[in-house]
Amino acid sequence: MPSQSCTKILVVYYSSSGGTRKLAHLIAKGIESEGLEAVIRQVPRVSSQCEQTENEIPEHGDCYVQLEDLKDCAGLAVGSPSRFGNMAAPLKYFIDQTSDIWMNGILTGKPVTFFSSASSLHGGHESTLLSMMIPFLHHGMLVMGLPYAETDLLHTSTGGTPYGVSHWSGPNNDLPLSESEKTLAVAQGRRLATTATKLSKS
Repeated sequence: MPSQSCTKILVVYYSSSGGTRKLAHLIAKGIESEGLEAVIRQVPRVSSQCEQTENEIPEHGDCYVQLEDLKDCAGLAVGSPSRFGNMAAPLKYFIDQTSDIWMNGILTGKPVTFFSSASSLHGGHESTLLSMMIPFLHHGMLVMGLPYAETDLLHTSTGGTPYGVSHWSGPNNDLPLSESEKTLAVAQGRRLATTATKLSKS
């Protein structure tokens, strides 16, 4: 069993159509299959209307992420839909608030992995995953992808990349996750959990 200091893995995501949320819950399933606790949190929307705010408690779905959640995790999985080949603005807005965590080195040396969803098959899955990596390299985290030992990467015709699992949601965002996408998401969660456990014992 992991030490007491390695019990929680944070899965944080933004999702507008549901695909990224589904990946988050499958990654959490993989984490928990290795005996760790997966803490799933979503990022609230941002608005161009200055007076518009979200309720503190979301109307549906997972609780909103707090900066304290980052301080209390042994590893991190981060997900976003693709926006012109980049992470969505709400996730970037949340990350931009983590300066104190960066200055205190709270995430340094912990593992982090990424996931994404896009409506176009060539809509920027990989560049979105890469865009999410950059801030966490600044945080000193250990970036993890998906190795080709996960053989679904070799024959998937939907989502899935070596930079992290992805989902192709289709032009109307109504395509269900493929079996390859599901398998890769669970595998990515397992890989994150086992790595966090090994690091806690080193």
